[in-house]
Amino acid sequence: QVRLVESGGGLVHPGGSLRLSCTASVSIFSTNAIEWYRQAPGKQRELVATITNLGGTYYVDSVKGRFTISRDNAENTVYLQMNNLKPEDTAVYYCKGWGTIWGQGTQVTVSS
Repeated sequence: QVRLVESGGGLVHPGGSLRLSCTASVSIFSTNAIEWYRQAPGKQRELVATITNLGGTYYVDSVKGRFTISRDNAENTVYLQMNNLKPEDTAVYYCKGWGTIWGQGTQVTVSS
């Protein structure tokens, strides 16, 4: 069973930055893509960013220009660099791979 472990969440002021990490227990080449989702209280989980094995990326419109997804294959880790954070970015952030494998989530709170 593949396991994903997330870290890097925290409390920041608007305009601040956080770097989230998602580390897999196996080679991340064994899944076609790894994705970051987020879920705020009372809202549906939404796709935030995707990175493929070839390095292709996707971002939801609301984070374009602010978030960057990247991968370190040697460390089996995918990152989400989050800059210029806004209060509406507040959510639990999850990574997903292998179709149905999810991390435990990490809380991001953006508040003044």
